[in-house]
Amino acid sequence: MTTDEDFEQLFGSAPIMAILRGMGVERSVALATTAWDLGIDSVEVPLQTAEDEQALREVVRLGEERGKVVGAGTIVSVDQIAVAQAAGAKYLVSPGLDPEIVRAAQAAGIPPLPGVATPSDVQRGVALGLTWLKAFPATWLGADWFRHIRGPFPQVRFVATGGLDASNAAQFLDAGVRVVAVGSALEDASQLERLAALLAR
Repeated sequence: MTTDEDFEQLFGSAPIMAILRGMGVERSVALATTAWDLGIDSVEVPLQTAEDEQALREVVRLGEERGKVVGAGTIVSVDQIAVAQAAGAKYLVSPGLDPEIVRAAQAAGIPPLPGVATPSDVQRGVALGLTWLKAFPATWLGADWFRHIRGPFPQVRFVATGGLDASNAAQFLDAGVRVVAVGSALEDASQLERLAALLAR
């Protein structure tokens, strides 16, 4: 069974991760390289199409050359777990909390990061033995959500995803979020310097 220590190691010391959704192989490779060069340790490639699977395999291959981990996102069925593992993914991210997927991932020895948006979701995740959870959609929840949720669940570490970039990531980190996820911001040269500053905090 996977443990919380897996994500401590997988995310490293960086408070930012990259999500490369539907970007194709070439663009995914380019942005993953940008992320790694910037100092981001972890990259997620959502797995929704055959091309996504190709992109995941290639990003995994390049990541292994640099000692970086790559995860598979948008895991919404148990069947995707084997596909993600075969492609080399080191962790799984889901938009919501499905106990069946969480248990299957744990049994397969790959850490699951399910999405939550309510206290009930968080409590169910904790009951499944998880203390790392993805909060989605983060900008809809707002930074204050994390300040409130830390009261009853101080042990939970959150990865905030959805609508985040250099303009708002800091307020979520200041609210206690462990990791914020960015995507297209990595293509915006004007944001890279600000993201680098966040990584250096």
